[in-house]
Amino acid sequence: MSSTVVIIVVVVLVLLVLGAVLLIRQRRGTHLREQFGSEYDRTVSETGDRRGAEKELEERRERRRSLDIRPLAPDQRERYRQHWARLQQAFADDPGASVRNADGLVVAVMRDRGYPVDDFDQRAADVSVDHPEAVEHYREARRIAEAHGAGRASTDDLRLALTSYRALVDALLDDGGTDRPGDRDGDRGRAHRDPEPGRDAQQDGGRQ
Repeated sequence: MSSTVVIIVVVVLVLLVLGAVLLIRQRRGTHLREQFGSEYDRTVSETGDRRGAEKELEERRERRRSLDIRPLAPDQRERYRQHWARLQQAFADDPGASVRNADGLVVAVMRDRGYPVDDFDQRAADVSVDHPEAVEHYREARRIAEAHGAGRASTDDLRLALTSYRALVDALLDDGGTDRPGDRDGDRGRAHRDPEPGRDAQQDGGRQ
C-alpha cells in the first residue's frame, strides 16, 4: 500500500470519527432541548456556551438519578393542598406573609419528596430535571420574595409570586399522585391566570 493511499485512508477515518462525534453532540443537544425546554435556553444564555450548558444539564440529570425522589402519600398531598388553600386565602390580609409561607411550603414538599433543600440554586437545578417549566416560575417567585424583603415589591408583584409558587406546588403534588390539584377545581392552570389568590383559595377551600 502506497503512502498516498495510507494518508487518504487515515484522513477518511478521521473525518468519519469527527462526523460521528458531531452527530452524537447534535443528538445530545436535541434531547436536552426537548427535555428541558426553556430551561435549556436559559442555561445556554446564562453560561454563554452551548457545550458548557449541555454539560451542566447532563450533570443535573446524573445527580437527579442519584436522588431517591418519591411520590407523596395521598394524605400528604391532601394536607399540602389544604395548607395551600389556607395561605392563599390569607393573601388579602397579609400578602407578604402568604408569599413567605408559600416559599416554605415548596421547601417542605420538596423535602418530603426526597429533594435536598439546603440551597436554593441546587433545589432549582434538581427540580428542573423533572419540572423544567415550573422551575422558571419558582425562580420568578423567589426573585419577587427577595425583592419584597428589600421593600421593592408591590402587592401585584406578590400576587404574581404566589401564583408562580403555585405552579411548582401543583407540579410537585401532581407528580406520582393518583389525582391532580387542577382536576379538583376543574382547571389545573387556573391559578396561573387568576389575579385574585384570595378568591381562588376560598373556592378551593370550599371543596376540601
